[in-house]
Amino acid sequence: MEQTRSPIRDLEPGLEGRATVVVTEEQTAPAVGSGTITVYATPSMVALMEQAAVDCVEHRLAPGEATLGVHLDVSHTAATPPGVAVEATATLTAIDGRKLVFSIVARDAVEPIGKATHTRIVVDAERFKAKLAAKSP
Repeated sequence: MEQTRSPIRDLEPGLEGRATVVVTEEQTAPAVGSGTITVYATPSMVALMEQAAVDCVEHRLAPGEATLGVHLDVSHTAATPPGVAVEATATLTAIDGRKLVFSIVARDAVEPIGKATHTRIVVDAERFKAKLAAKSP
């Protein structure tokens, strides 16, 4: 009898995902409450980094599976003004069961602006939603 391989087993270190955005006023520090200078906000950069990690693996998962971010170690090292494009590139560096670890770099047109190590776990989406619903009032 032939065994069907789960798409999750097709994940391997070295896979890459990307996410790009042109910085808007809504993504600046004053708009998101993380500062007073009109530059790309760290929380906005973090969201872009997570999008890159999702882009790396979500389309490779088995039907009904999804990933959830559970840890992020990030540094934001250079400022980016509104109107400038930022790209985040996530590289899958390790797989340990359901745990996926990514190295992520964010760059604008001039220089690297941040880096992160990010951990996501693979979950059964329906089971997770059911547990979440149990918490709802």
